Amino acid sequence: MTLNTDIAISQATPLESIEKIAAKVGLTPDQIEPYGHTKAKINLPLSDQHALGKLVLVTSINPTPAGEGKSTVAIGLGDALNLIGHKTVLALREPSLGPVMGLKGGATGGGHAQVVPMEDINLHFTGDMHALTEAHDTLAALIDNHIQQGNELHLDPRQIVWKRVLDINDRALRQTVIGLGGRTSGVPRQDGFDITVASELMAVLCLSEDLTDLKRRVNRILIGYNTDKEPVTVGDLKVGGAITLLLKDAIKPNLVQTLEHNPAIIHGGPFANIAHGCNSVLATQTALQLGDYAVTEAGFGADLGGEKFMDIKTPVLGKTPDAVVIVATVRALKYNGGVKRADLETEDLAALKQGSANLLRHIHSMQQYGVPVVVAINRFTSDTDAEIQTLTDIVKAQNVAVATTTEWADGGAGTTDLAEAVVKAANQESHFTPLVKPGTDLLTQVKAITQKIYGGAKVELSSKAERQLKTFAKRGWDHLPVCMAKTQYSLTDDAHQLGAPTDFTIHVREFSPRLGAGFVVALTGNVLTMPGLPKHPAALDMDIAADGTITGLF
Repeated sequence: MTLNTDIAISQATPLESIEKIAAKVGLTPDQIEPYGHTKAKINLPLSDQHALGKLVLVTSINPTPAGEGKSTVAIGLGDALNLIGHKTVLALREPSLGPVMGLKGGATGGGHAQVVPMEDINLHFTGDMHALTEAHDTLAALIDNHIQQGNELHLDPRQIVWKRVLDINDRALRQTVIGLGGRTSGVPRQDGFDITVASELMAVLCLSEDLTDLKRRVNRILIGYNTDKEPVTVGDLKVGGAITLLLKDAIKPNLVQTLEHNPAIIHGGPFANIAHGCNSVLATQTALQLGDYAVTEAGFGADLGGEKFMDIKTPVLGKTPDAVVIVATVRALKYNGGVKRADLETEDLAALKQGSANLLRHIHSMQQYGVPVVVAINRFTSDTDAEIQTLTDIVKAQNVAVATTTEWADGGAGTTDLAEAVVKAANQESHFTPLVKPGTDLLTQVKAITQKIYGGAKVELSSKAERQLKTFAKRGWDHLPVCMAKTQYSLTDDAHQLGAPTDFTIHVREFSPRLGAGFVVALTGNVLTMPGLPKHPAALDMDIAADGTITGLF
């Protein structure tokens, strides 16, 4: 077999039993629930006697079609830290079937830096995504049934904010009309579908501290408004217990392994362009308890997942990162410097220097939190020595540690320089500083993120957003943390503006209260909560043989 694809490399590697992986980090047989031979749920809580390890956050520049390999670097870093003698546990997100079957791909890494079994993780895994989909749509069905059966809460069918979800990219379902077919088929109203990872239940699951907290958050979820324009929650509908019980297993973190047989916890998967983009608090806490180091990642670039990790997740987690790794590639930075995709394998030092402004913006953004930053240059075979040296010099000129990695080809052994730099950074004295003080009003938060993280100048609100802020202030929602929904491809809200633009305006079209998650989403530009499939979806290249062997899955 030619090992030139991720799935071929994965399938050629024998896996250890999940019991053996669990034993490496001190988990006893009664603390795991095996799902077959190579996957397991972790039973929580663990003993309080576990001291917390160091926390390393892996983020990146803005993603481009050239690829950055953030998850691959994170996995390689986890393997490398174990290789140099530091017990390390990965804490990553679960993939969504939308990108798996569409364009972006999975979230299991690549080459010789993967979490496995990659087929299972990328497909149905332990059923968490299905549980979230069913729980979300059960709530939607209960809402419409309540209206059909007399509408005791006087819900206004025109003001239901709880859509339905599906864990696949299906643009045809973005806007729908339901309840057609006569009196016995419900009350007709306009509705729509989001992708499952955009569900507030996903955010709630990932931010909950335990089952009790999960139910408390579920009951707080806003489902719509009554005819007096007053908010109505899941608690008002009295179905919080039913929705929570559908998530009783999904709340447990999943244990798997890397190709080098190191432990990895995969749990939760909110997108960072439309949600907060971080794996579950429970998964990260568990990794911190089980390892000397916990390596986690946040979705898309530091402007999205990185910022949200700092401002939304860490207050709940109760632990701030000891070091931040920003992943960049020569190819992606040349793309930011104006090089077309077809020419990215040609050396172009001028474009690299110009595009590096994007990386410098993200370095500056993360440094504002008072945490040491390390840059990982994820090397591709087409990168020249001159390009690697140029980028290294640019980063060093900022007094920032930098290391080149080759984890795709070499696994942990190709990432040891980064591991050494991370250990040094994580043991430096640091003083975490939030971007804004807790309780800051929404508009001030949006302005701070726009100016300090994106490098922009102004914020412009639609008339709807302005009205919402006034209403939120009356209801006490105006001091919740803000979760920016923005294109991942640019620091602006325009996907076509690459590099590091300045003096731009962020346009907020509306705010969406997510009271269960505990934040308010600010929808900017034309960002969508239900993606579409590309002209050539990845599904066209996938197949399965009679013996069950899967091909074409990356």
